[in-house]
Amino acid sequence: MIHMEKLTKYYGDFCAVDGIDLDIRRGEITGLLGPNGAGKTTTMRMLTGYLEPSSGSIRVKDYTTGTDMLAIKRLMGYLPESAPLYHNMLVFDYLDYVARIKGLEGASKRERIGAMVGLCGLTGIMHKPISELSKGLKQRVGLAHAIIDDPEILVLDEPTSGLDPNQIVEIRDIIRSIGRDKTIILSTHILSEAEATCDRIVIIDRGRIVADGSTEMLTMGTGQEKTIHLAFKGADPARARDLLSGMAGVTCVEEVPSGTPDELRMTIFTAGESDLREDIYRAVRATDWILLELRQEGKSLEKIFRELTREE
Repeated sequence: MIHMEKLTKYYGDFCAVDGIDLDIRRGEITGLLGPNGAGKTTTMRMLTGYLEPSSGSIRVKDYTTGTDMLAIKRLMGYLPESAPLYHNMLVFDYLDYVARIKGLEGASKRERIGAMVGLCGLTGIMHKPISELSKGLKQRVGLAHAIIDDPEILVLDEPTSGLDPNQIVEIRDIIRSIGRDKTIILSTHILSEAEATCDRIVIIDRGRIVADGSTEMLTMGTGQEKTIHLAFKGADPARARDLLSGMAGVTCVEEVPSGTPDELRMTIFTAGESDLREDIYRAVRATDWILLELRQEGKSLEKIFRELTREE
């Protein structure tokens, strides 16, 4: 769907985007995640034609940004970080104006405006001035603007920036609903938003891609440090520690306060590619202990992000 090859952007001597190679598939919600100044917005502005790359190429379907930018823009809806709304207009008048600019007229225009009311939750505010709306409602109007002509691709730059927790959940739900049949690229520096909204996460740091995959792939990937949480009934702490610490791949065993009589809780830290859950289950089964919990988790996305983007 979208193919970026050796995409690079300089501002004078400063390299904001450094040779990015990225393929984005149809029907995927892809999050560009990175600290402020990582190159996320610059990448999006090149994708949408607002900036010209210093070198490299972008292809969208069968079009390239150098020669077919108008055709590419017809495929895209774009919501920048601050939605560019006309605050002196009523919401209905604004969407009607946007629809006409995008070539919608008559019944098709009325149908699309009506669809935006339902999809973006604009019921009850269509005849209010945009200047009177909360930031969350303005962001909904901006989303309606971006998708009113039903584009195949939606590009969202920090769509939840500055919103309160309730507004963030509302915008996230709208994005997930839209993403059922569109390709969506969104940028954010909020880890929880990327994790909750995106099918795939691309972490960018200092203009380069440093990680790419689903949340599960990034946190539970090959070679990643893993944590296993265990709870037993009737187990001797010293014997359990000896049993678990003797397993290949176990780097540390910690006893965790339980608060329940006759319940032993332990956390195991492992390294390498092995999944030790089956070995642990078999070892416990050979004892007279009762296994109450066996749960594995990888590194948190926050920890991975911090490791990949920390200053050297």
